[in-house]
Amino acid sequence: MGLKTILIIAGEASGDLHGSNLVKSLKRQADGLRFWGIGGSRMAEAGVELMFSSTELSVVGLTEVFAKLRVIGRAIRGIRSGLKRRKPDLAILIDYPGFNLHIARSARREGIPVLYYISPQVWAWRRGRVRKISRRVNRMAVILPFETSFYQDYGVDVDYVGHPLMDTWSQDGPFKTAPPPIGGTRSEITVGMLPGSRKEEIARILPEMIGAAEILKERRGVIRFTLQLADGIDSDFLRGIMGRPTVEIQVVRGAIYDMLETCDLVLAASGTVTLETAIAGVPMVIAYKLSPFTFRVAKAVVKVPHIGLVNLVAGERVVPELVQRDCTAETLASEAMKILDDAEYRAKMIRGLDKVRHRLGGSGASDRAAKIALEMMGE
Repeated sequence: MGLKTILIIAGEASGDLHGSNLVKSLKRQADGLRFWGIGGSRMAEAGVELMFSSTELSVVGLTEVFAKLRVIGRAIRGIRSGLKRRKPDLAILIDYPGFNLHIARSARREGIPVLYYISPQVWAWRRGRVRKISRRVNRMAVILPFETSFYQDYGVDVDYVGHPLMDTWSQDGPFKTAPPPIGGTRSEITVGMLPGSRKEEIARILPEMIGAAEILKERRGVIRFTLQLADGIDSDFLRGIMGRPTVEIQVVRGAIYDMLETCDLVLAASGTVTLETAIAGVPMVIAYKLSPFTFRVAKAVVKVPHIGLVNLVAGERVVPELVQRDCTAETLASEAMKILDDAEYRAKMIRGLDKVRHRLGGSGASDRAAKIALEMMGE
C-alpha cells in the first residue's frame, strides 16, 4: 500500500476519543497512512496532524454558536483549502453535523469519497438533513442499532458497526450485573458528577449538581463526591463555576471508567457519558439545561420520546431525566435519594442498564469502521 492521506474531523470530546481509536485501528490494519484534520488531544497523540482543535469549535445550543462563528468559518475555509491542496484519499467525518455536512459537500465536489462515522442525531430532529447526507456521503458507519433501518429507508449505504465505547471497556469487564450493596465494602457512599464536556453546559448544570451534593450531604451524612472534568476544561474556569461549595468535591481527570468503578450513583449530563455510565452498570440521574431560546426550538422540533441516549437505546425510561426547569438541586437530590434508599428501584435500574449494554453490541466497532474505510480506498 502506497502512502495515502485521510482527512478526519471530530468536533467534540467524544468524537476525539472515537476518532483516536479509529486512527489506531487503521494503523494496525494498514501501513502508509497519514492523517490530518480536526480533533483533540487524543487524536493528536494517535498521530493526526491537527489543523484546528476541537476545543475551539465545540458548542452546545443555537445561541452559543454565534460566539464562535468566526473560528468555525476559519476552520471551514482551512479544511476546504486543504481538500484542494492535499487531495486526501478519504474523508472521515465524525458526528458534528453543522460543520461536517459542509465539508462533505466540499469533499464530494473534489471527488473525495466520504465516510460518515457516528451518525448525527437526524433521527431525533432536523430529519431534512438525511437528504443532504444521501447526496454528500458515500457510506455511513452507525453505532446505534436502530439507526440502520432509519438510513436504509432513505436509500443511504449504511453499516452498523457497534458502539465504540464497547472497545474502551471490554464486554467481559467487571460490569455491575447485580445491584451491589450501597457503598460496597467502603464506609461511605460515593456519588459521581459528570457535568458534560462543553463550557456552556457545565456552567448551567454543574451548579445544580453541587447544590444537590450539599442537600445529599445534609440528609445522608457520610457521602463522598467525585467530579470528572473533561479534557479541555481548565481549572480556572471550573473554580469560577464551583464557587465555594459547603461539601468537599474531589476533581479528577483521566479515564472515566476508573471513576465510575468507585461510584454508587452518578449525576450525568445528557450525552455520551450516559452510555458510558450504563456500560459500567452504575445507576444515574440524567440532567440537562439549554438556553431558554434553544430549549424552545428543540422542544418544537425534537421527535424522540427521551433525551438520554441510554433511554433511547433501551426503548424505555430506564433512568430519570431532569430537563430545563426540572433540573434543580432539589429534584436531583430527590431522585438520587430514591436510588440510594429504594433497593428494588435501584435493582430494576441496573437490570435496565445491563439491557442497554447488550444492545450496544460487542467490542470491535473501531476495527469494523476501519475495514470499511480501507475498502473505500480500494485496499
